[in-house]
Amino acid sequence: MVEAVISWLVVILIWFAAIFLLSGRDWRVQLAVMAFQYLAAFWLITRHLPFAMASAKLVAGWMVVASLGMTRISLIQVDEQASFRAQDRFFPLTLAGVVAVVTAGASPRIEAVIPGIGLPVIAGSLLLVGTGLMQLGITSNILRIILGLLSLLMGFEIIYSAVESSILVAGLLAVTNLALGLVGSYLLMAEATPSSELEEDLLT
Repeated sequence: MVEAVISWLVVILIWFAAIFLLSGRDWRVQLAVMAFQYLAAFWLITRHLPFAMASAKLVAGWMVVASLGMTRISLIQVDEQASFRAQDRFFPLTLAGVVAVVTAGASPRIEAVIPGIGLPVIAGSLLLVGTGLMQLGITSNILRIILGLLSLLMGFEIIYSAVESSILVAGLLAVTNLALGLVGSYLLMAEATPSSELEEDLLT
């Protein structure tokens, strides 16, 4: 009973994190929200996977956040203004509301088709997937795109952990997260590096 209550509280916090992820202009806030989402995903994953496997996913996620943060800190010449097409301050809240409505409608149906997963796990997974898709749809900023992909993958990992407990699959998903982090760091550096310097680096 207590675990169920905590799981629902985690789902609610994921929804609030989705609002900050969609509306935040500061990359520091974005990365902090992503680190929290990995912690929330860790709790939901422990509903079906052993603590050690869930901890590995948490550590991998925080390593990705740390690598993106260190890369972004080094790029002092990058313009601080993120490209965000939604100027209306209520637009991110509307997007988060749409994700919440879709999640509320789809979660019981998925639970009916695949019983035993648990509504909090399904709801948290769908919220993260929806947040990732919304993030990908409203921005062209590289960091935001990477965070959207990480949210999407995180939501998939939560619901997949309920149906597959293979250590190999868990390891492959963790490696995928790390690979996305490395690609994001490279693209951030490539975006901040003038093309002439980048060509010289490739030739040397």
